[in-house]
Order: sequence, then structure tokens, then C-alpha cells
Amino acid sequence: MACNLTHGRGIPCRNLIGGVKYVYFAKKDEFLITTLNSEVTDIELVTPASDKLFRYAIRRGNASVTETITGSTENGTVVYAPTLNLKLTGLSTQDQNELKMIAQADLVIFVQLNQVLAANDHNVILCLGATNGMDLNSGSNASGGAFSDLNGYDWTFEGQEFAPMQTVADYTTTPFDNTAFNGGTQIPIVTT
Repeated sequence: MACNLTHGRGIPCRNLIGGVKYVYFAKKDEFLITTLNSEVTDIELVTPASDKLFRYAIRRGNASVTETITGSTENGTVVYAPTLNLKLTGLSTQDQNELKMIAQADLVIFVQLNQVLAANDHNVILCLGATNGMDLNSGSNASGGAFSDLNGYDWTFEGQEFAPMQTVADYTTTPFDNTAFNGGTQIPIVTT
């Protein structure tokens, strides 16, 4: 099999911004994800009446996405390992209960970046774990010691995929309202 290169890359404009705006959690077995050329082109709910995304708002500077690429020349393999590190402020009983559910679930995670598309200023959205899912593999829940310390959660989600993380096709007005998604119906998003 030939692995042909298809294009070069210039230097992008200096208008990029880092960080994460929102994280959306979903149970992997409730979503059918179609990808083409490193883009999520369709998301269908397995049970439209009950399946949904759960959105977590993120304070500036409290989340990041990293993808580690590991290749083996000897084995002829390449593995992509997406990682999401997430800090949520404030400890609560409700969050403790949800943490247990998140830790036990096989997840697909969508990450809405602060970065925007040049064409329309919509945020870039990444899909992590589209094929093999993401797992909460480490973290801490801490009260902090000093007044300015983190009182909250610091979680790390990890995955292993055969392809790089995917970008989600641009939305129309609000994230996940694409006409190609969910039979043209907005995917339900729980925000509180």
C-alpha cells in the first residue's frame, strides 16, 4: 500500500488561541459517529428519545487536549493517544455522584476549543475516542490547602485510536445543530 502525501503546509496567521471552552461527554454506545478525511460528518443517536450530550463549562486555562503519537518502525504500527486534562472548580455531592458514573462509562468526548474557524468565527470542536472510546484513568478531588488553591476536580481522560483525533463538521448556529447530524434534528445537550 502506498502512503502518498497530498499537500504541504504554510505558516498560519497569528490569530490562534489556546484553551477549551466546553467539554461534552456522551456514552459511546449511544452515538453512531461517521468520519471522512479526519472530520466527523455525521452523528446519529441510537435512541433519540433518551440519548444526549452532557456539557461541562470550563474556566479559562483549566483544560487542555494533547494527542501523543507512538510509532513502531519494527512493527509498522502507529497509535494515536488523545488525552484530555480537565479541572473543575468546587466540590459537591452531585459532582461526586456524576464522577462515579463518568469513571465507569465508555465515553466519546467532544471538546469545543476557544480556537475559531476563519470563515465564520464558530469554535472548532474535536472528537476524542470516536472509535475506541475514552476512559477516566487518573485524577484527584482536592479541597486545596491555601485560599488560592484549587478546590475541585482534576481529571485525566485517555484513549487509543488508529487515526488522529477528528474535527467535527462546522455547525450552523449552535454546536451539533448540523443538518447532517441526527436526521437533521439538534442533538439534545444537558447544560446543568
